[in-house]
Amino acid sequence: MNWISNYVRPKINSLFSRRETPENLWTKCPECGTMLFHREVTDNLNVCTNCDHHMNITPRARFEALFDGGVFTEVSVPEPLTDPLQFRDQKRYPERMRAAQRETGEKEAMLVAQGEIGRTPVVCAAQDFSFMAGSMGMYVGNAIIAAAERAVEAKQPLILFSAAGGARMQEGILSLMQMPRTTVAVEMLKEAGLPYIVVLTHPTTGGVTASYAMLGDVHIAEPNALICFAGPRVIEQTIREKLPEGFQRAEYLLDHGMLDRVTHRKDMRDELITIVRMLMGLGPAVRGDLPAPDGTAGLAEPKPEETVAPAAEAAAEAKTE
Repeated sequence: MNWISNYVRPKINSLFSRRETPENLWTKCPECGTMLFHREVTDNLNVCTNCDHHMNITPRARFEALFDGGVFTEVSVPEPLTDPLQFRDQKRYPERMRAAQRETGEKEAMLVAQGEIGRTPVVCAAQDFSFMAGSMGMYVGNAIIAAAERAVEAKQPLILFSAAGGARMQEGILSLMQMPRTTVAVEMLKEAGLPYIVVLTHPTTGGVTASYAMLGDVHIAEPNALICFAGPRVIEQTIREKLPEGFQRAEYLLDHGMLDRVTHRKDMRDELITIVRMLMGLGPAVRGDLPAPDGTAGLAEPKPEETVAPAAEAAAEAKTE
């Protein structure tokens, strides 16, 4: 009976057993709890199709949807010291870095790229919240400086997408020093007369909000994005009062004059194209290419040479005679 229990029964069980569903096929919306199919989420730019909640999106996916044809060139960023303070909490800082790199597939928390949106050349920088909460460290400071220098060199506007939990505690005072460094980078753009546009996404908090995220010429936010220095829970515990509904959210800040626009992620590309071309003094963007005209289309056909009938020729000759 061993061959039945060892071979036949497992074979039958494998034929009729359910296959395990991969974990990455479904995404649960953190706002409404709806289970969304991964292709549906990707096609909708990581926006919930049920409640319209804007979930986190990686810089690479954002750039593929932003740039013309999804084509862009990465801008190199100088590498800082890996662990200048020899910081350790439950894990060593290099171990946390390697874990974040494995999970995200990116080198650090910011990606800088150069390309065209609506045939308008721009330089873009975007923070990755999935990489250690998008925390601002020395690499992020170097990335913003590299983006500003490339923009000044190419005489192109700079668009920055912020998403961070603040400064990176593993780098201590060195991470806080990125606040004045990035402020100087923004001043480089303003001295060159180039637009600096900031798109604040959920969440943008801490030292990021207190520096380069609030120094733009135009501030745009995604719907319901949390934008603050200290979070609402900390403020409530400090002042011991109930905060207004929607406090520190994008719509609340727009009503109180801290933002210029609140724009849906699907409309963000068209919005940026319009603003950039306006600030650069360019004409309206080309929305679509018309087909090349045919060589003979619209032209009048050449008239055939006039011919005289033989009878008319004979009559004319008789008259002359």
